[in-house]
Amino acid sequence: MKKTLTIAPLGTPDTLTRSVWQAVASAPTLYLQTKEHPSARPVLEAGLPFVSMDDLYTAAMDYDELNMAIADRLTSGGSAVYAVMGGGCFSQLPCIWEACEKRGFELIELPGVPYYQAAFPEAQQGQVYAANGLPLTLDTDKPLYISELDNPLLAGEVKLKLQRFYPDDQSVTLAVQEPAGTYIRRTMPLYALDREKGFFASTVLFVPALPFDKKQTYGYEDLLAVLRRLRAPGGCPWDREQTHESLKKDLREECYELMDAIDEGSDEHIVEECGDLLMSVLFHPIIGEEQGRYDDRDVTTEIVRKLIYRHPHVFGSVYVDSSAEVLKNWDALKQKEKGQDTVTATLKSVPRSFPALLRCEKVQKKARKIGFDFDTAQDAFYKIGEETEELRSAMASGQNVDEEMGDLLFAAMNVCRLLGLDGEETLHAATDKFIRRFERMEKRVEKEGKKLSEMTLAQMDEYWEAAKVTEIL
Repeated sequence: MKKTLTIAPLGTPDTLTRSVWQAVASAPTLYLQTKEHPSARPVLEAGLPFVSMDDLYTAAMDYDELNMAIADRLTSGGSAVYAVMGGGCFSQLPCIWEACEKRGFELIELPGVPYYQAAFPEAQQGQVYAANGLPLTLDTDKPLYISELDNPLLAGEVKLKLQRFYPDDQSVTLAVQEPAGTYIRRTMPLYALDREKGFFASTVLFVPALPFDKKQTYGYEDLLAVLRRLRAPGGCPWDREQTHESLKKDLREECYELMDAIDEGSDEHIVEECGDLLMSVLFHPIIGEEQGRYDDRDVTTEIVRKLIYRHPHVFGSVYVDSSAEVLKNWDALKQKEKGQDTVTATLKSVPRSFPALLRCEKVQKKARKIGFDFDTAQDAFYKIGEETEELRSAMASGQNVDEEMGDLLFAAMNVCRLLGLDGEETLHAATDKFIRRFERMEKRVEKEGKKLSEMTLAQMDEYWEAAKVTEIL
């Protein structure tokens, strides 16, 4: 006959179930998690013989060692019952399961009343976590119960984690078990939590649900909820009118504003502009959701699958030893994924909605990958002279001026790229320099009591040259 190990949660003296007590009272061998706990009182008062785990708690160097020692003791003999405090021994279960499998035991877990239900019998449906197992994000829309708050240091850590989601003065309730097994509850502001007394394994913290507009921080799902509300009947008239097409201009502008924030180096500005861009992006899956075509889950699924597919060196068995090799693999996988079986197809894949300089640079780089490029910037530089002459001829004849101007810009971009410069940034820098010089010129003109609007181009040019000299000096 197969040996059995039964986990019997004692709960509290007020919540001990009949099925648990029957198992404990008739146990062939009874193991007690600890006798130093109010939950153990019924066993002690009944005079039942038991083997306590208290010596293992004293001897163990850490919880891993303790859990392994307990699992070994429980499965070293015949069938037995393990009476545990509260609603279960969740942190010990993995080791107990493993020991039972190894030694041929059938593991039976009887239902028990967890600490949070004993402390808060009126408990509403909510989130339940151990104090040392809080997730990175919390759903503040639901009540929160935190059990096993067994020391002030852990209470301090829990407080800091909660303050990321709840205001400092959020009202919370601490339930502490008395020696008789009953709970007393105290309510205090969150900031005072770790100043309280009575932190034991049975201590439970209750945090009520928080109104949406009172949250300390908001997450991805919160942003989606707000945008859906704006788009819903009775929401914002402007937001309800938006379409994929009408939002294109805003999307482009938000990208540029984020780039400016990055150049500025302000964390506060970057956070703000990232939010504006994310909002602009999320409008599109919400519109798709309204039309029954796709939603944000489809969007995140697609990008996660793409990242896994294009990173075989992380999620697969491919080995790479440099970033250059990563990019090479990325391009090959992208071409295969997009069905780009010709070089022309890869050139056409560069979005036409890109800024012209950026699109030009990317097309040139793709052509270079198959060797269609100048060897050096010096070689490409001569092409600028050739295109300049063709533009001069076009201007003289009045024909093909736009085409030749484009060829000259394309040639200049080639030189810029081969020099290792970013075309967009280089032109931005030149524009910034023009503005700085113009400002110096204008200030000098105004200082002399003159106005630019009343000057000839030749007169302004004198001041311009002076501004250039000032900049050099």
